[in-house]
Amino acid sequence: MTNQHILIVEDEIKIAQLLNDYLKNADYTVSCLEQGNEVIPYVKQTPPALILLDIMLPEMDGMAVCRELRKFSTVPIIMITAKVEEIDRLLGLELGADDYICKPFSPREVVARVKAVLRRTHLEPKAEEGKKLVVGTITLDEKTYQVKIAEQTLKFTPSEFSLLKVLLNRPNQVFSRQELLTQARDYNFEGYERTIDTHIKNLRKKIATILPNQEIISTVYAIGYKLNFPW
Repeated sequence: MTNQHILIVEDEIKIAQLLNDYLKNADYTVSCLEQGNEVIPYVKQTPPALILLDIMLPEMDGMAVCRELRKFSTVPIIMITAKVEEIDRLLGLELGADDYICKPFSPREVVARVKAVLRRTHLEPKAEEGKKLVVGTITLDEKTYQVKIAEQTLKFTPSEFSLLKVLLNRPNQVFSRQELLTQARDYNFEGYERTIDTHIKNLRKKIATILPNQEIISTVYAIGYKLNFPW
């Protein structure tokens, strides 16, 4: 799928221009903003397919922007930052970011991440896709990108949706964090395995709003996670 709209929110002009050039060369339509307080009204008026969001922004930082976006939108968000501390990674993902890239970075790697996230979000028709996964009261529809639990629709970020899809495909199978990262992201991710913990925490929290007394996803000590069935 080409000509998808990517919004870059970055106040460093050289970095924004570099990302703009590489993404346009990859056949994306690109817009750029420099200030965090410009993002919410822009997205409400012109929803992009994906946002590349810097953390250190004037007027409103990227964490606050991400928090406000998640109040009304599940648009994929890839956060870009010079901060590499563990707390920043976890906080960004806790707020609903789908991926995390640290400066300095390869612009080709950014394009690869963008393609991977969009591939999960906007599934292109293939023979094996467009199916429904049904496990107990959970139904995941790849064609409509919807998840229903006990006939109630829940909103998930692209990363949460992809993780749930991997787990639903293999009920009761134990996955390591690296396996979940690789299978959910569609490319060999060499990054931070513990980000999976945050995504799983968010999945559990959302599922618990409908199934509060069920342990749908359990932790397997020193290994990873599994989806329990029956629960």
